[in-house]
Amino acid sequence: MPIAVIESLDHEGRGVAHVEGKAIFIDGALPGEYVEYRAYRSKPRYEQAETERVVKASAQRVTPRCPYFGTCGGCSMQHLDPVAQAAVKQRVLEDALRHIGGVRPQIVYPAIHGPSWRYRDRARLSVRLVPSKGGVRVGFHERRSSYVVDMRSCEILPAHVSAMLPRLRELIAGLSVTDRLPQVEVAVTEAATVLVFRHLMPLTAHDEASLAAFADAEGIQAWTQPGGPDTAAPLQPEGGPGLAYALPEFGVRLDFLPTDFTQVNIHINRLLIRRSMQLLDPRPGERIADLFCGLGNFSLPIARGGATVVGIEGSEALVARARENARRNGLDGLTEFHAADLFDATEDSLAALGRLDKLLIDPPREGAVAVVKALGAQQMPSRIVYVSCNPATLARDAAVLVHEKGYVLRGAGIANMFPQTSHVESIALFELA
Repeated sequence: MPIAVIESLDHEGRGVAHVEGKAIFIDGALPGEYVEYRAYRSKPRYEQAETERVVKASAQRVTPRCPYFGTCGGCSMQHLDPVAQAAVKQRVLEDALRHIGGVRPQIVYPAIHGPSWRYRDRARLSVRLVPSKGGVRVGFHERRSSYVVDMRSCEILPAHVSAMLPRLRELIAGLSVTDRLPQVEVAVTEAATVLVFRHLMPLTAHDEASLAAFADAEGIQAWTQPGGPDTAAPLQPEGGPGLAYALPEFGVRLDFLPTDFTQVNIHINRLLIRRSMQLLDPRPGERIADLFCGLGNFSLPIARGGATVVGIEGSEALVARARENARRNGLDGLTEFHAADLFDATEDSLAALGRLDKLLIDPPREGAVAVVKALGAQQMPSRIVYVSCNPATLARDAAVLVHEKGYVLRGAGIANMFPQTSHVESIALFELA
């Protein structure tokens, strides 16, 4: 079996080696290690492989905590020390900025750290009925597969949700819609745990009674979702407190529905907002836009600093939620929210927002290239804070800001929003030269 010397990790957390001039991407291998590997995909210029045996281990290798690691696609870096994980992600960010964007930050911000385990307050669990393999499976997909892992626990989910998984399987196995229930969405806050059962066929009275009994026994709220996200509703309307998370540093509380987008890691979210506000430095009298604002995660802390905020979001439902959150927090006088497709942004649409002194951008993985290209003579904020969940699109957009629009990349750094995975969350500050 061939042996490779691992040179680095790629953006997916795979070990990178070169054997006879060909790049080899090896799952489960770490920099500095000698590993025996087995290729599962071979192309003329590269191979993808699995680690079969570690011949010489890295000092940063640790024993994975989860028994499903290596099979489950939920985590890819449990074999690497958590502090080293953040360093790898910082390198991925800097490499993307340099190689894709042709830019370098003047300052590299310290990594934002939080709990390494039990951090995931939001999750979407897949459900499959597999009679040939023991019945119902509830969990994450296997690596490189549409199969669902036979999970009985999960080390990144909250402890009570992890402990619930075997009983959740039993519940679903007893429903009439077992083979027509593709997923369960999980939302956890300090006051409530909600499970949303997506079903493709109507539930029977027995199904609803089973779900209600399960919810009572587990101390959770059961919701059902027969169609799109707007069809989700509590099985028992008076089932308990609503979902909300607090940002104590800014005296803000945000209410949300279990199908709304919120960050999966409340600890890192709070620290990320703190750093964003430090970099943005909102002040009374300023007018600041929060693009891709969601339900007001950054908008309300900005407004708490005294600035007027214009929040733009593509989802009408989230815009309505943002307005209501602003009202409940006494910030409706400093905020205005609008629904618009920011992927179609133009100079005219940005100019229509009025004067903007500063800008915060928090786009999905696709990035915000239309927005940064639309910045022109009529709209050139002095400072832009860009929160990203994809280093590649951040780097692409940074190239536009620096090389075409006259901005300077003052600093950039990562936030370890998803420990044990290769996902890179980051933040960057741009200022007009």
